[in-house]
Amino acid sequence: MTRLDQAFATIDDANALDPTLEDGQPAALLYGQRMTSEQLRLFPEASEVLQIACRGQHIERWKLPRDAYPMDRAGYLQWRVEQGRRHAERIAGIMDKAGYDPAEIDHARKMLMKQGIKRDDDTQALEDVICFVFIRWYLGDFMAETPDEKMPRIIEKTANKMSPEGRARVLQEFPMPEAFAQYFRD
Repeated sequence: MTRLDQAFATIDDANALDPTLEDGQPAALLYGQRMTSEQLRLFPEASEVLQIACRGQHIERWKLPRDAYPMDRAGYLQWRVEQGRRHAERIAGIMDKAGYDPAEIDHARKMLMKQGIKRDDDTQALEDVICFVFIRWYLGDFMAETPDEKMPRIIEKTANKMSPEGRARVLQEFPMPEAFAQYFRD
């Protein structure tokens, strides 16, 4: 077994324990598989470190529920930062055990904590993959649960996180109303 196979197996084993089911599978496991699928499609030549960051993006996310923080904007942001920190540390431990060197581990940690968006190619690639997974797999349900007046701002924030190349691909791959498509144009 390669070190990448070992890291993926450990991530998948951890995420298989998610008690929340989606399409009959643990939600975190399915999310990680979707992340890998999009990463392979968008960035087929990705480094092992980027591949691991994609697969482990939400590792054991259910262990820190959203309602553990105040249900306001500040609480949401605190929860997201703590999730990123937890994911980064968990993946760092998995990579160390699989035999990755400290520089590779530190790079994955920075990606998962979103350090370097718009400046680091791998961090930006991870963010593009995250946005594609959100649009392809979760946006429809999210829209059904979100007031219509909030959706333009959410779509705009999603587009702003993406690279110009990622935004262009979204326009090619996803039909959307002009009110949303405008945010993906440069």
